Amino acid sequence: MKSNKKFAVIGGGSWATAIAKMLCENQEKIAWYMRSTYALEHLKQQKHNPNYLSSVAFDTNKLQLTNDINEAIQFADVVIFAIPSAFLSAELEKMTASLEGKIIFSAIKGIVPETSLIVGEHFHNIFSIPYENIGVITGPCHAEEVALERLSYLTIACADEEKAKYVAKNLASYYIKTKTSDDIVGTEYAAVLKNIYSIAAGIAHGLGYGDNFQAVLMSNAIREMKKFIRKVHKMKRNINDSAYLGDLLVTGYSVFSRNRMFGNMIGKGYTVKSAQMEMSMVAEGYYAVKSAYNLNLEYKAKTPIIDAVYQILYEGKNAKNIFSKLTEKLD
Repeated sequence: MKSNKKFAVIGGGSWATAIAKMLCENQEKIAWYMRSTYALEHLKQQKHNPNYLSSVAFDTNKLQLTNDINEAIQFADVVIFAIPSAFLSAELEKMTASLEGKIIFSAIKGIVPETSLIVGEHFHNIFSIPYENIGVITGPCHAEEVALERLSYLTIACADEEKAKYVAKNLASYYIKTKTSDDIVGTEYAAVLKNIYSIAAGIAHGLGYGDNFQAVLMSNAIREMKKFIRKVHKMKRNINDSAYLGDLLVTGYSVFSRNRMFGNMIGKGYTVKSAQMEMSMVAEGYYAVKSAYNLNLEYKAKTPIIDAVYQILYEGKNAKNIFSKLTEKLD
């Protein structure tokens, strides 16, 4: 595999900004697509994203900034998508550039609502990208800690180990440690499910449950995740690895977790709509729980936590009552 491949980042949010920062540690120039013309022009002039991780200063000579997704795709050999899954289809509809021969990596932690597929499967089924050209970037890693250059760990998954290693190498730095995996389906589903469990953790906090219950909730969540992923894609994996358990823990406990924040607001009595309006960032878990719940109608894994969050968010059931019942199902 050639070692001079070019990268593009698709997205203007906090995770896209963090990935652009990581890549700029290793690349002479990257393409960066963001939809907002205001943010783009501000970045050109002031050298930082005005909306997300604004403390991160960029050398704009290293950035080919564009609000044309096709320009970014044409520039790159490796395209990293880092936009909320709920908006992915709308962005891809703008695309006329071919993805043929491109290496596609997803940093999206959600399910595409229109197809109920994880992002890798979506690109494979809709755009005929071979699985050896599809990869996943997962944590445990919060964008805010990347901005602060606090030591963080990434797992880079791809069926083609060489491509996983190449992307891992270009994201690594003194504050980012990377490892690779061949479990592209499992790591991506884990990244989706941990957002749902993080909402559950937030709801519990908002309802007034303490640390003791949170520990029980998280230990049950990792076992529930294991059952779900095994049903979807059975292979040998250690669910206690950082890409699964580590990512779940940081999302469930961190003050930077937008899904936990969203859940906390629901637990305190906010409606879904009012919580979404008050938050400036998208809580991927809101969209993920509907897709996961519907998918599990087919797989029939035992998922009391997913079921509880679904009932609260989509059936409008009382959070206090649902969690009271949930406590009887956990051990």
